[in-house]
Amino acid sequence: MARRCELTAKGPMVGHKVSHSNIKTKRRFLPNLCTVTFISDALGRNVRLRVSTNAIKSVDHRGGFDAFLIKAKGPELSQKALLLKKAIEKKIAGTAAPEAAAS
Repeated sequence: MARRCELTAKGPMVGHKVSHSNIKTKRRFLPNLCTVTFISDALGRNVRLRVSTNAIKSVDHRGGFDAFLIKAKGPELSQKALLLKKAIEKKIAGTAAPEAAAS
């Protein structure tokens, strides 16, 4: 399984571990990934994704999972998240059309 956040595309970074004697050896900085269940109000179901803890805070800050996906850019989302984004946009557009026709 790839060590990449499905919402923010954060992945491993490369750097140096520096000892007290200033000897540098290569190391990897891995993202802090968690498997989280988000609740989608538009779809009416739960969605499990592997995301970074930073992404969890961003989802809360933007007002929920649906709001986060609508504002998110396509290249940083995984395939699964892109499919969810399209489904949410389709569902929201479908519920907005009858309301506009009734007015």
